[in-house]
Amino acid sequence: MFGAGEWQETKHGTKKKRRKWRKLHLGLDLESGIIVCCDLTEDTVGDPTVVPDLLDQIEGSVATFLGDGAYDGAATRQEIAVRYDCVEVIVPPPKTAVPSPEAETAPTARDRDILAIEKHGRMGWQKQTGYGRRSRGETLMGRYKQIFGTALKSREFENQKTEARINVSVLNTMAALGRATFERIIAT
Repeated sequence: MFGAGEWQETKHGTKKKRRKWRKLHLGLDLESGIIVCCDLTEDTVGDPTVVPDLLDQIEGSVATFLGDGAYDGAATRQEIAVRYDCVEVIVPPPKTAVPSPEAETAPTARDRDILAIEKHGRMGWQKQTGYGRRSRGETLMGRYKQIFGTALKSREFENQKTEARINVSVLNTMAALGRATFERIIAT
């Protein structure tokens, strides 16, 4: 087993200078395609701990929170519930998740998700909740990497955060210029 970059050291006999990973957290408005919040963190920072800082950046209301399984947990759901009313939180629980003891009498949204997955399967739950819309965020991340590359140019962490914010601003400018529209054509 090798950690990040260790296989290169073993294979080439060289010492890799920098092996730190960064995580870019993005919040996307699915209607407009505009990035409404972003944060760059070190790889040691847990995803749920970033949620308050991301929510601080959002102006206006939030109707739906879509996130991957890393955002699963009570802390994320509570933070969103405290700030916004009637937000639909769509985060898949892990495969090993079990309903809470109160699931029979007073199920939480997470309990309902777990029970729906048990009943309809993970793909059925995804279709039922609209979890597939999260692919727009994955597409956004792919667009970010395609345009700006997979590595940051700055060396200092604060400068890297600034670089990420500038890149996000450029992506938002590009999105504001216009997006392709698609129309379904029905053959007759």
